Amino acid sequence: MTEYSAAKSGSFKIGGDMEVNRLGFGAMRVTGPGIWGPPADHGEAIRTLKRLPSLGVNFIDTADSYGPDVSEWLVKEALYPYSDGSIVATKGGLTRHGPDIWLPVGRPEYLIQQVHKSLRNLGVERIDLWQLHRIDSKVPAKEQFDAIKSLIDSGLIRHAGLSEVSVADIEAASKVFKVATVQNRYNLVDRTSEDVLDYCAKHGIGFIPWYPLAAGELAKPGSLLDTVAKQHNVSPSQIALAWVLKRSPVMLPIPGTSKVKHLEENVRAADVTLTDDQFRALDAEGKKAFQAT
Repeated sequence: MTEYSAAKSGSFKIGGDMEVNRLGFGAMRVTGPGIWGPPADHGEAIRTLKRLPSLGVNFIDTADSYGPDVSEWLVKEALYPYSDGSIVATKGGLTRHGPDIWLPVGRPEYLIQQVHKSLRNLGVERIDLWQLHRIDSKVPAKEQFDAIKSLIDSGLIRHAGLSEVSVADIEAASKVFKVATVQNRYNLVDRTSEDVLDYCAKHGIGFIPWYPLAAGELAKPGSLLDTVAKQHNVSPSQIALAWVLKRSPVMLPIPGTSKVKHLEENVRAADVTLTDDQFRALDAEGKKAFQAT
């Protein structure tokens, strides 16, 4: 029996009715270089995904553009039929034309087509959480939001979220459908979305920080982060993740990896309990580093 579990991170109800353990898993890294094509080690990628349920990780985030399609295929291969309580979220709205190339397409017919494809890729009749990967500036935002509303009304998706958005974007979308989650880049040293996080906390919207382990120069030997990590006998990245979890009860970090060892290290961060003093000191250092960039 594993002594550590994502359940120790606490839980959150996405959309008010879909409960998950707050420490989730991002399935972007199980694909090939440049998030393109199959993984270098297919077997290890599958072993990593299969390890999730035993570690209490029941919130998995993927996207049709990861691979493209590869990540969704691997999630299905490893985890279908999904165990009770497991939530697989996916995203649509970014197209791929090669490694590291991401181009938004928000035409309603395209978004609807991609939802149907994700349903097939994941082997489900309804997607529990579908997120607009980016708002396409070339298409009226209202048309994109209306398409999402139609997908909810038709029962193809249960809850919907947004990615890389402002407070104004959330407010505009909320006039059309209930925004269940927001997925923006956020970590100890990147506070660009601080106002978005605060808005989400105030309105009970799940906040999914991508790139949550980053700590930049704060991770160097002798730094405060390094010192706190030594005090807890863990790595600086585990402290950075523990800080993210403590930052807000609506925080749903999804660190990703294609290796079982790294997955287990990430989940161990749920065991770390920062003191209020440690949290405040790290918060101050993180803000200072962000302001210096």
